[in-house]
Amino acid sequence: MHDDRKLFKMLILEGAQAGLSWITVLKKREAYREAFDGFDTTKVALYDDAKIAKLLANEGIIRNRLKINAAIVNAKLFLEIQRQHGSFDQFIWGYVNYKPIVGHWEKFEDMPITTPISDQISKGLKKMGFKFVGSTIIYSFMQAVGMVNDHLKSCCVYEDVLHADLG
Repeated sequence: MHDDRKLFKMLILEGAQAGLSWITVLKKREAYREAFDGFDTTKVALYDDAKIAKLLANEGIIRNRLKINAAIVNAKLFLEIQRQHGSFDQFIWGYVNYKPIVGHWEKFEDMPITTPISDQISKGLKKMGFKFVGSTIIYSFMQAVGMVNDHLKSCCVYEDVLHADLG
């Protein structure tokens, strides 16, 4: 995945998922799209107290003030990265040399929940001021956007994902 809007969406959704089951967020994905203006980073960065109050009252999303505030802070920082690097895509994929990391896992239990690269990205983003970007969240983000292929080798889509167009 190399589209900045989709990368921002995944960053918001991964942060929202923290401490919850992923299915909870999947069920609320469409409500998030509506509540967060189609994941328009520029609009989210401008959210004010009135918009935050509206989001906190929205039963379709996870109504956690810290997570909502994090989405706004992260939107502002996301825009700064775009200004500095041309795109968030260029910035984030640079951590993996613009090529997905391929796991060669035989069993689900062998799959990591963090890696040195997710640790590095997490540390860097936190230093910039990003919120809800711990190493586990970042590793999940990396999997979701295709920076990591952690399908088991026995998975029917393992080979397809190796050759997928991530645009």
